[in-house]
Amino acid sequence: MAAHLYALSFDANDPLRLARFWAGVLDWQTTDDPHGGIALLPSDDTGFRLRFLPSQQRKTGQNQMHFDLTSTSLDDQRQTVARSLELGARHIDVGQRPEEGHVVLTDPEGNEFCVIEPGNKFLADCGFIGALASDGSQAVGYFWSEALGWPLVWDQDQETAIRSPHGGPKITWGGPPVAPKTGKNRLHFDLAPPVDGDQQAEVERLISLGATRIDIGQGEVSWVVMADPDGNEFCVLPST
Repeated sequence: MAAHLYALSFDANDPLRLARFWAGVLDWQTTDDPHGGIALLPSDDTGFRLRFLPSQQRKTGQNQMHFDLTSTSLDDQRQTVARSLELGARHIDVGQRPEEGHVVLTDPEGNEFCVIEPGNKFLADCGFIGALASDGSQAVGYFWSEALGWPLVWDQDQETAIRSPHGGPKITWGGPPVAPKTGKNRLHFDLAPPVDGDQQAEVERLISLGATRIDIGQGEVSWVVMADPDGNEFCVLPST
């Protein structure tokens, strides 16, 4: 069996503030996480939690992944943007064209996200978090499909997307050109071993798929830090 996507984790200079921001945007509840940090539990079929972990490092450059939030109407889109701004978001220019209908914002720590216009066919059957849009190669899309056991729902022109069989957001990779990686990503996946498996067996399975074990100065911890074929960090949590 494949690993379970337990959480998407944010490195945060102020974890509580960032958790409160996203709780307000998503209408999710905060909770303490058994693996550390502050967590938000989904109120829909997203299927994974958000974790906010303390970090002294400041954000530099554009994130490798970001949320695409969906809208049911133009008024709904405006309300999401207004609510986000009230909670501490701000507008940002990442090169979007005036004729594009989505609105690009950042959260209080500069993490980018988009509020997508209504009528987007690719995200039509997804929830409020329509997608986790990522910069990445076709190979990394194939890797994560195997790692999580999620089928490919898009594979065209080296762009890929996967989605859980249970629904929830899509995870997408835009294909080449892939931006050079500089430093540790501020967002990363936390995987939990399958119920009938153990951590070491899962680590070995992920290595066979193309992942590597890495040292980012984590020291003696209960989780294993790894990198996918594009070099993006992720963690395999201990078995429960």
